[in-house]
Amino acid sequence: MNRKWLQITLSAVSLALAVALVVYLPQIVHALTGAEVSWREIGHEFARMSLPAVALMAVLWLASLWAYTFVMTSALPGLTHLQALTLNAAGSAVSNLLPFGGAAGVALTFGMTRGWGFANRPIVVYTLVTGIWNTLFRFILPAVGIVCLLIAGKAPNPTVAQAGWAGAISILVLVAVVAVALYWDRAAALLGGALDALVRLLPRRVRPGEHAVSAAIERLRHDTAGIIHRRWPGLSLGMVAFLGLQCLIMACCLVVTGSYPGPAETVAVFALSRVLTTALVTPSGAGIMEGGVAALLVGAFGQPASGATAAAVLFGFWTYTIEIPWGGLALGGWALLRRRDGNRAAAASAASGEWSGSGRGPEVPPRATP
Repeated sequence: MNRKWLQITLSAVSLALAVALVVYLPQIVHALTGAEVSWREIGHEFARMSLPAVALMAVLWLASLWAYTFVMTSALPGLTHLQALTLNAAGSAVSNLLPFGGAAGVALTFGMTRGWGFANRPIVVYTLVTGIWNTLFRFILPAVGIVCLLIAGKAPNPTVAQAGWAGAISILVLVAVVAVALYWDRAAALLGGALDALVRLLPRRVRPGEHAVSAAIERLRHDTAGIIHRRWPGLSLGMVAFLGLQCLIMACCLVVTGSYPGPAETVAVFALSRVLTTALVTPSGAGIMEGGVAALLVGAFGQPASGATAAAVLFGFWTYTIEIPWGGLALGGWALLRRRDGNRAAAASAASGEWSGSGRGPEVPPRATP
């Protein structure tokens, strides 16, 4: 009971903090950049949006959700795209309402997929594979953003450019090493041995058991290797399509608010927004993402404060706020269908019991004798 109340309290505090960060977003932007902006100016930017622009963003949002179903169906063979869409919507709603919502999302994933007839082991592998793919691409995004800025010549001086190239290449090499370790047995064994050697440098009181790290990597690799070997194209193409469509939503948000800085800068802003969603202080980094995006647009790319802040809030709506009612509808629909199926099964069981009686078969009226 105490733990339950603690979770409720933390959730309430986290949501309250997210709301406060959004409410005081103009003040935060001013503190970070020195630019003056008010909610009246932000509202004026929203009022300028046309209906076709809103419709385009809605289409891109729905397309991005459908694109991600290819990642999910690749990670869990037998899952349909409609089931994946429902599962993603419900999980996103839970994650967006709770701090550390990923754990609650995993529990919901188990409940829904078990209800659809999947066994525990494929669900565990699905959770691992989708988590790994999301993490890998979350690491790749900053490198892509840095490379885009460097190619576009946005580095202020050669020293910064060299540091940028070194950072981007380091990130991509790290991702490549992890991907190779997940795919090939020999690479996994070498990586595990190297990590074991590093772990032995830790103090004895905090050091895990002998070969513990390599054993954990081996177990992880065996659990995920089958899916990764057969379905990596679907996993990767689904993630690329999903992130690409979300980046287009970001571009639309920037264009309609008059704060579009250019294609390379847009990719960099989008990459930063996805990194900031990992902040655990608020659910999905709500409030933190908007402040960071607005600060980058104004401080680094010289965009007007009103348009940049409006774009950040608008993008937060399409990637966070709207997912809560959307996921609530999906979860409610799943619960109703589950209840209806349960009632049908109970009715069928009752009818079967009435038919069979005590096991002697149906009651037959006595035959009339002539």
